Amino acid sequence: MLTERQDERLPHRLDAARQDDLPSLHTLADGMDRDRDACIAGLALPLGGSTAGPLSRGRVKASPKATMSWAAGVGPPDGGAPRQSAQEHFRKTVTQAVTFGVHRGDMDKDFNTQHVGQVGSLAGRTALVAGATRGAGRALAVELGRAGATVYVTGRTTRERASEVGRTTETIDETAELVTAVGGTGIAVPTDHLDADQVRVLVERIDHEQERLDILVNDLWGGEHLLVDSVFGKKSWETPLADGLRILELGVRSHVITAALALPLLIRSDAPLHVEVTDGTAVSNRRYRENLYYDLAKNAPIRIAFGLGEELAEYGGTAVAVTPGFLRSEQMLAHFGVTEENWRNAVAREPDFAIAESPYYLARAVAALATDPDRAARWNGKSASSAELARTYGVRDVDGSQPDAWGYFEDVRYGGKDGSPDDYR
Repeated sequence: MLTERQDERLPHRLDAARQDDLPSLHTLADGMDRDRDACIAGLALPLGGSTAGPLSRGRVKASPKATMSWAAGVGPPDGGAPRQSAQEHFRKTVTQAVTFGVHRGDMDKDFNTQHVGQVGSLAGRTALVAGATRGAGRALAVELGRAGATVYVTGRTTRERASEVGRTTETIDETAELVTAVGGTGIAVPTDHLDADQVRVLVERIDHEQERLDILVNDLWGGEHLLVDSVFGKKSWETPLADGLRILELGVRSHVITAALALPLLIRSDAPLHVEVTDGTAVSNRRYRENLYYDLAKNAPIRIAFGLGEELAEYGGTAVAVTPGFLRSEQMLAHFGVTEENWRNAVAREPDFAIAESPYYLARAVAALATDPDRAARWNGKSASSAELARTYGVRDVDGSQPDAWGYFEDVRYGGKDGSPDDYR
């Protein structure tokens, strides 16, 4: 159904699915029916031809530290993934986004949903997700949209142009469409967040069009392509200086520029929320993160959240740093040559991948945090993992689990305790 241009047959296919004796299929059909217009639009969308990401520069054997660095989806560039057209990719992605929402709706019946980003709970709110092309940033935009927010999604990769990351299979245009498909309003604005003038224009546009900004998510990065050759397994003086400084630009300077220019609009909100997305918590990052440049890049957002927490307190605001665990991002799945549907096939190659989580795990948790009236008291100035947030808000991943990758790494990989990834899901 989703691999041919048969959008006009969707209603008939959904009716047929309900006749089968498969309750999970009924759930999927009901969810797609609720989002029928968006699904039909996705099926019929006239997108371009075949695209694929760059091939990996070779198989890399991961050290424990490198695996920890890959935990938040940062790591080697993709390779080994089958080619697919942009149209096929978008159809698959929009179906996953809608389906993930259906699964969450079912699970929410069984656990606390007091503050879990219910549909419409962020209606009237405006969010900016900076760095929303793929991975956690894309999922964060989708989940904020699912909760009813108007979401501005930014990044450097569009259908017309790719960033230095080199992947053309995900774009901010797609992300905005996914936000709209789940009930929000997605607005894509191509932006290089290292260019202060571009960020200034972006913020002015949000102010002009919405007259408010309630949620700022700083998920800027895009330095994966530098890690294999310049970071993993190298001392800082072995890292080419230009690459090291580029890592700091992508992971630190972009965050500072965006915060500095967007915060004057954010503090006009009655409850401003600033979210820094990084790799690791303040606790886990007490360990050296493999290389000086990477260590600085992934600790800086934690300090940004701490500092802004102090400054936003008088405005009733919240600043928090969040991290996913071992992220099943598009790039990580492609690196292992698997998909979201068969990701466990990669465990034979990388046993720690058994603790991996989808980007929607962190995204659901942040959406829940965004609807929590007590979030400042709970989180202001702090850092938290997806697992910590999930336990607080009763959120689960798309498979119904609550993986705690950082707990697993701390206890088993570094602490020497007996245990398996299954013990931490």
